[in-house]
Order: sequence, then C-alpha cells, then structure tokens
Amino acid sequence: MNATRVPRVFLVDDHHLFRAGVRSELGDAVEVVGEADEVPAAIELISERLPDVVLLDVHMPGGGGKAVIEAIKPIHPEVTFLALSVSDAPEDVIAVIRAGARGYVTKTISGPELIDAVLRVADGDAVFSPRLAGFVLDAFASMPPEFDLPGPLDPELDHLSPREREVLRLIARGYTYKEVARELTISIKTVESHVSAVLRKLQLSTRHQLTKWATERRLI
Repeated sequence: MNATRVPRVFLVDDHHLFRAGVRSELGDAVEVVGEADEVPAAIELISERLPDVVLLDVHMPGGGGKAVIEAIKPIHPEVTFLALSVSDAPEDVIAVIRAGARGYVTKTISGPELIDAVLRVADGDAVFSPRLAGFVLDAFASMPPEFDLPGPLDPELDHLSPREREVLRLIARGYTYKEVARELTISIKTVESHVSAVLRKLQLSTRHQLTKWATERRLI
C-alpha cells in the first residue's frame, strides 16, 4: 500500500458500542469508510466501498466473519481481512484463516497494537496475537506435504489441486515444461494441461503473469 495514504477500513461487529470504541481507538490512523452489524449488510457494503482492510468479528448472526470473507474474497481478492474477536479458540482461528483472513487478534488488544495490526495487514503482512500464532503453526504443520505452500491461507490457491500447485511452483521458478515433466514424472502434455487449468482458475493469461502472481505470494 502507498505509504502516503492511510488505509481505508471497514468495521464489522454486531455490537454498536464496540464498533464505536474501535473507531475511537483507530482515530486518524485510518479512514473508516463504513460499518455493518450483520453479514448480509457487510457483504453488500464492502463490495460497494472496497476498503483496504475489513476488521471483523468471528461470531455474528448469519454465519459470522468467515461467511463475509468467503463471499467477498472470490470477487474482490484485493480486500484484506483482519479478525478481531473475543474468542481465542483454535477452531475459530483456523477457520477464519482458512477462509482468507490475513490475521487474527483478540479483543484484549490495546489501541496502539490494533492500529499497528491494521497497518501491517494493509501492507500485506500476516498478524496474530502471540499465543494464537502457535495454533496456526501447529495446525498447518500437521498438514500433508502438498500443503507446504501457504495454499490454505489464500482462497485462490484452494481452487487448485495439489498437483496443480506443484506445477505452479515449478513453472514460477523458471522450469521448462520438459523439466517439470521430468521432475514430477508426468508427460509434457499433462504439464501443459495443468498449466492451462492453473491459468484459467487464477484468471491469468500468460506464464509471466503466473510467475508474478506466485512471486507476490512468496510461493517460490
């Protein structure tokens, strides 16, 4: 994000007083462009105002923060999400990160810490309250090898099969189709098929774009 521009932030929480408190704590460090207290309104207004960061609660009527992320991410992948919740249950943390949130902090966080978390997420970092980071590391450390890439953290990668992720990583590293075929013990024609599928699913058109996409997500 451009350092000269404060991030545009949208607040999603079903408690008006809490939203007012968060808005007050954030002060002039961000531009609050909207609020919502329920899932349908949040989805509609976020799509309309396209903030840089959505600060949202995990538990709300109608599906909670996870439902908001899952509705917005496929159509507006540029919007980032930071969960701010009273819950520190591992299952809540993992669910919202799998959905596509870039971070998760608890409501015990101080005002300055919250501002720092929002600014870091706006700049592309992943942010967690210290004890929650352990849940995430433990959960993803126990996943099968094909998930070594940060795929579960990126909803777009969830559309790719494990084999397509392997091909994506090798192509982005500069391997030729022949080299990918040899590395994965598959035919060149199969490699071509996988690359076509990856480009289609990620809505890209060239190998150069694919490499740029993977580099931005630190997949290579």
